[in-house]
Amino acid sequence: MIDRDGFRPNVGIILVNDKNRLFWGRRIGQDAWQFPQGGIQEGESPEEAMYRELEEEVGLKPQHVKILGSTKRWLRYRLPKKFIRRNTHPLCIGQKQRWFLLQVVCDESGFCLDSSEKPEFDDWCWVQYWHPVKEVIYFKRKVYQRALEELAPHIFPDARPASRSRSNYLRQQRR
Repeated sequence: MIDRDGFRPNVGIILVNDKNRLFWGRRIGQDAWQFPQGGIQEGESPEEAMYRELEEEVGLKPQHVKILGSTKRWLRYRLPKKFIRRNTHPLCIGQKQRWFLLQVVCDESGFCLDSSEKPEFDDWCWVQYWHPVKEVIYFKRKVYQRALEELAPHIFPDARPASRSRSNYLRQQRR
């Protein structure tokens, strides 16, 4: 499913534990880390896709999490030209994502990275709230920043978690 603008609908999942640390997964066979995410199938709502991807990628079921919030609108990112598959139709130029923030309400034994035929992750850890923005592949950084900024009030109601300012962070990345 690609929309008329060339974006594939997708869900992103941010899992938070009782210490306000986030699940950070290493893509299988790579030195690349990210949040769980996946495409929305025909006829599937974003929430249904989120629960399906959650079970496929980390082995958690709906009873293992509590939805704290989701982004109000689609957050988009474009793929770098070298990642666009020109021989496909319709042409996919990026993804539009609805992000969900989920509180983990089970112990870590509920996690299972090989619960599907094609595992996404081969390792994971808990990280500080803003860590993923610095570590995710470069073309997803703005989307991660926007999702984390929008969802932060659900776990930090009194103040945004400490981090480098956005402008300072982006300026340092250009050097």
